[in-house]
Amino acid sequence: MLSRTLTTKTLPFIFNVVDLIAVNPCQPPLKALFSTHIVGDKPVLVRDFIHSALYHPKHGYFSQRSRSVGVLDAAIKFNQLQGRKAYMKHVDKIYKQSEISWFTPVELFKPWYAHGIAEAIMRTANLSVPLKIYEIGGGSGTCAKGVMDYIMLNAPERVYNNMTYISVEISPSLAEIQKETVGQVSSHSSKFRVECRDAADRAGWGNVVQQPCWVIMLEVFDNLPHDLIYSENQVSPWMEVWVEKQHDRETLTELYKPLEDPLITRCIEIMEFDENHNTQRSGMLKNIWSKVFPKPRRCWLPTGCLKLLEVLHDALPKMSLIASDFTFLPDVKVPGERAPLVSTKKDGSSTDYGNYLDAKGDADIFFPTDFLLLERMDHYCSGWLKMQKDKSSKQGKKRRTLTLDTSSFMEEFGLPTKTRTKDGYNPLLDDFKNTKFYLSVPTHNTK
Repeated sequence: MLSRTLTTKTLPFIFNVVDLIAVNPCQPPLKALFSTHIVGDKPVLVRDFIHSALYHPKHGYFSQRSRSVGVLDAAIKFNQLQGRKAYMKHVDKIYKQSEISWFTPVELFKPWYAHGIAEAIMRTANLSVPLKIYEIGGGSGTCAKGVMDYIMLNAPERVYNNMTYISVEISPSLAEIQKETVGQVSSHSSKFRVECRDAADRAGWGNVVQQPCWVIMLEVFDNLPHDLIYSENQVSPWMEVWVEKQHDRETLTELYKPLEDPLITRCIEIMEFDENHNTQRSGMLKNIWSKVFPKPRRCWLPTGCLKLLEVLHDALPKMSLIASDFTFLPDVKVPGERAPLVSTKKDGSSTDYGNYLDAKGDADIFFPTDFLLLERMDHYCSGWLKMQKDKSSKQGKKRRTLTLDTSSFMEEFGLPTKTRTKDGYNPLLDDFKNTKFYLSVPTHNTK
């Protein structure tokens, strides 16, 4: 996907995140995975297979690709481009000159993309207390610099002087790049720091931070490991999917087991929360339908996202969250609800796999984000969704949430005129139809 030809259809999909190299959200895979064949002698959960296929330090996809982050020497001057054709040609030229496989949106639209995020934070944050911002997977530091630039220029002086911006970054090399990028403005350096660690490791966050803060996650969810569950028909119970080697030691196959993994169980509970409140009549119809037209079910679960949210809510209970990601992906061949796109590049051309098991360190694996499920997981991790099981509880929601498509977000918080070409075409507003922003802030409505 990363290297597809730039066309009107695929332009929004070239921005897959290099940031994800720095996230590493799940627990380390089993030792058996540290082999040249990804899967060892013992079966592993699908999330561990995906984690290893992407992040294995020696054989994973990101480990085998260049670690360099695409950084533009200068911001694109959109108002000097005639229109879509000129923009596409300009971006194609940038890619060929840089030999970079991808640029993130915050890089292509700098500084305006980051400025929109900063404006959203300033409108919502309580500026009477010191502003504290965390960014998960900061890439080249372009977002951090853009946000700090905007606050320096537009917020009261005391807000900028007392702010703290922390990048949670697992890659030491990216951490150094971020320091250099942010350090281009000398006054930023004393307010910015990088913590080289796994964002989903609760131990790395230390004691609970009760101070209000913001967490930024740009295109983080799409590369987080997912689990897969399987059911023989519409009413049969879900089963965990594991990956194991066949007797030939070269072929991988799926193994189905009864549900036991706590993380998978919690994710299913959240996914089916509303469904469990359906009427008995609905259940009877589904049972009849499954007997007449039995159909196996496959469903991908964002367990990596759930784990990360659980850690963040536990460590930062008063955090506000702003995240962006893909709502859908094109030409997905892998079966199942919320299935990933599995894509590799060989000899200059891209190939999409129809089976995720074909990704053995040579292919990117990335998922669409179900924003309704994301919101439900957010409420679950805050503790509110669990409370709703107790019907006697009158506690209100602990989070106020809002999902906006990218164009709506940028029209509200950004400066759309800055990314508009001469003929009115605006790539930031027109070409990101498959991406959304998610905003979540705590409330005090708990009585």
